[in-house]
Amino acid sequence: MDSQALYAATVAHYLAPIRSYLDDTAVTEVMINRADEIFIERDGKLERTNARFADQEAYEAAVNNILQFTGKSFVDEAALVDTRLPDGSRVHVAKAPCARFGTAVTIRKFAKATLDIDWLVELGSLTDLARQFLRIAARAERNMLVAGGTSSGKTSLLNALSAFIPAGQRIVVIEDSSELQLQQDHVISLETKLPDRYGRGGVSIRDLFRSSLRLRPDRIIIGEVRGGEALDMIQAMTSGHGGSMGTLHANNPADALSRLETMALMSKVELPLHALRAQVASAIDIVVQMSRHIGGRRLVTHITEVDPLGLEARYHFRDIFTLQPQVGSKQMQLTWTGQRSAMAGSLRPEEQDLVTDDLCPIFTPQPAQP
Repeated sequence: MDSQALYAATVAHYLAPIRSYLDDTAVTEVMINRADEIFIERDGKLERTNARFADQEAYEAAVNNILQFTGKSFVDEAALVDTRLPDGSRVHVAKAPCARFGTAVTIRKFAKATLDIDWLVELGSLTDLARQFLRIAARAERNMLVAGGTSSGKTSLLNALSAFIPAGQRIVVIEDSSELQLQQDHVISLETKLPDRYGRGGVSIRDLFRSSLRLRPDRIIIGEVRGGEALDMIQAMTSGHGGSMGTLHANNPADALSRLETMALMSKVELPLHALRAQVASAIDIVVQMSRHIGGRRLVTHITEVDPLGLEARYHFRDIFTLQPQVGSKQMQLTWTGQRSAMAGSLRPEEQDLVTDDLCPIFTPQPAQP
């Protein structure tokens, strides 16, 4: 029996109480607080279900079978475990004593349908004009950060943006737990590994990043930047790996760069603050900000370019698109601010060919001042 068939049999037997939610395409997460307390997220809204496991023993048997797919066990000493199901769904398990009321499990389901940028436009997450702008930015090898809160749609957007990377480029993907679904032919996917009970054999995001630089990447994509690897990423972006992408948790573009700066300091490499900020400003070209709104809608709220560091050692931003109210409507829409892009006048001919009439005002250089 292959792994997929084994997974199906395991779901049918051990995960029967939540099977209907795992099969429901409208459900994005299943949250098991206790054997008799199960919540789901459906269409962006949390719901408490009537589902429950027969008893604590049945619940722990289900968790143990989930963990076994990635070589882990419920009896391992680790109280916090990240794993995944064979279909790619991401699983986080928190056990006692960290989980005060008993084992808690969250399953973030793997989207079986490929999420492309046109689908996000149809959903209203961003506009067609913004999509065209991001396509040119990706083709022009601008380094992009997708920022946002938990479950704001960062990974979905990053996956969609990666489709703009030209065919034939070698892409190295680095993730804590594999989620991205790149459609290109030449992709190397790297994933972290937890140490064993004796602290041996662990592989961190930073370890993978250093390894990726020896794999001759054209572009590097980091699923989520969360620690000292930020400095390695910044230095790679400023030394020839243009067009790289990543996500991080932040509430706005300014907060994104501040968090990146703080995480770079976690590397324990002593750098003057001005020098670090100059590297951050040089490395990151564009911040795409995601936000989750009332009702569960996930929207791009900012597409912001990062200008060179000012003399006062502060970051300078250029908002190209922001979320603005529409005249005569309560709806908000991503709208061009009137600012010209820093890319104006520097695009290569093949990138300039992508500039439509609607984009011309954004990519026309500012007239020289008399």
